[in-house]
Amino acid sequence: MTNAAAIGAVAVLDDESRRGMYWFIRAARRPVTRDEAAAEVGISRKLAAFHLDKLVDAGLLRARYEALSGVRRVGRTPKVYEPTDADIRVSIPERRYEVLAEILMGAVLSERDDETAREAAIRVAQRRGEELGTAERERIRPGRLGVERALTLMQGMLTGHGFEPSREAATCVRLRNCPFHPLATTAPDLVCGLNHAFCSGMLTGLGADSVHAVLAPRDGECCVEVRARS
Repeated sequence: MTNAAAIGAVAVLDDESRRGMYWFIRAARRPVTRDEAAAEVGISRKLAAFHLDKLVDAGLLRARYEALSGVRRVGRTPKVYEPTDADIRVSIPERRYEVLAEILMGAVLSERDDETAREAAIRVAQRRGEELGTAERERIRPGRLGVERALTLMQGMLTGHGFEPSREAATCVRLRNCPFHPLATTAPDLVCGLNHAFCSGMLTGLGADSVHAVLAPRDGECCVEVRARS
């Protein structure tokens, strides 16, 4: 779940009745009817339906019509609710520790005899970025990329990964946020190297050879800029 979607989900849970029904349904470990949810928090079935649909819209619950075993009911099959697999985490500024974890796990599982652990992590970060860039290129099929178009596409991709990119000049995008902070303060050489490899891989996948990622550390910001080639 993206940071924006997670914030929306948290906002939905601000209501006491919705929050009570959500935790009740999570704890039930089975599909729950509207009647059961309404009884749990002491509201009408109609009002419960309204709140439950809000939880569905927020991605916290899923709903379907199902005849529950052991329950005899005449007429329409009841609507039941159960929790989704949504992982809700809100961080401002945004953090993406799972991306770093995937890269490091990939390095552990694929480290070769002729490389160090750091080299393996850099390789995996590059490959992961390249996969994302390739997928984006296949999705939009942009053709040959000049500087302006390449920077615009990279800015969109980097925004989606929590880097908070900012166009400092017509030929430069600066990454204002490190999604891996504060881990970057513990091992800056490693994390900055992974960021650089990740962004370089995105550019390779996009086929954006008119720009490149460079290390340009600044206090309180990501260490990478994407610039036009000289």
